[in-house]
Amino acid sequence: MDNHKNTNYKEYYQGKKVLITGGAGAIGTNLARTIAELGAQLVIILDDLSAAYEWNIPSLPNILFVKGSIVDEVMLKRVFGEKPDIVYHLAAFFANQNSVDYPEKDLTVNGMGTLRIFEYATLRDTGRVVYASSGCSIYGSKAPLPLTEEFMSMHLTTPYQITKMLGELYANFFYHHHGLRVVKTRFFNSYGPGEVPGQYRNVIPNFIYRALLGLPLPFTGTGEETRDFTYVMDIVDALLRAGYFEEAVGQEMNIASGQEVRILEMAEMINELVGNPAGIKRAQPRVWDTKKRLLASIDRARELLGYEPRMSFEQGLKNTIQWFKDNWDAIRASADFPPGMSSATRYIGQDEVKAKELVHA
Repeated sequence: MDNHKNTNYKEYYQGKKVLITGGAGAIGTNLARTIAELGAQLVIILDDLSAAYEWNIPSLPNILFVKGSIVDEVMLKRVFGEKPDIVYHLAAFFANQNSVDYPEKDLTVNGMGTLRIFEYATLRDTGRVVYASSGCSIYGSKAPLPLTEEFMSMHLTTPYQITKMLGELYANFFYHHHGLRVVKTRFFNSYGPGEVPGQYRNVIPNFIYRALLGLPLPFTGTGEETRDFTYVMDIVDALLRAGYFEEAVGQEMNIASGQEVRILEMAEMINELVGNPAGIKRAQPRVWDTKKRLLASIDRARELLGYEPRMSFEQGLKNTIQWFKDNWDAIRASADFPPGMSSATRYIGQDEVKAKELVHA
């Protein structure tokens, strides 16, 4: 690895204007805070708060929050009117089960919304767009491990997976046809401080929330399933690098830990760290969840960005649990588990009713 990969990229953000779509989410808030503290002139967060909360947005003088959607051209004209130097396009209709329940909404936000971001970035001559894709989604269930960027699959099982791939294809088009300087980052199973639990959120915040409420953790697998859990601040570091290094432009790369963790082991670890005696219970599998194992190769990100994940999984869980405890009242007031449209969203069963009663007790 070249030594220069570990220098200069943080200084680059001093005096810059940065737009973060979906910036009120877990990755976005941590990214916004980091860039603001690095001395950016202005960090603009565009988020409609459909899956995030204003209380979670950092309160810093050089952070501007704009409530609005990426499909709203009035809002896009407003934020691009600031002429951002860099755009981090994190906004999405998240994630798999949500897209199964609401496929048209998924296409509108992840398809049309992404197209409009690229269009406005081209019109405003934005210096660079970093697109948040999903390595957990676009490789399908038949890719050999570890997952490498060259593998492409047509065997996608949710609208979210399809539209994340669509976003990458639009990125390719704008890069080749319009010269838009796009970097495609494929996230794997992000977790960490900042993610509020909810019906369509990731497994780790939902498990921590349930464990703190003294509820059993619902397990849908056999015990052998694995995921490549990636700590949010490792992702933030990768994004900072993706916004700086020239070698990244036009490329796609996995942003992951490069380590497999068994989901059952993760659940047991959370219960142990929280001190939850309720244990684990069997739950109904989700039809679309066909991936038994996930493990990403991060060789390309290492080569192009100098990326190296630093956080151990156990310490990352401890940090996340502490964030829950520090923000428990706000999390209790915000977490919501409606039944959803499909039967798969109700796999937790009556425990969610109990959880809601405990939250509002």
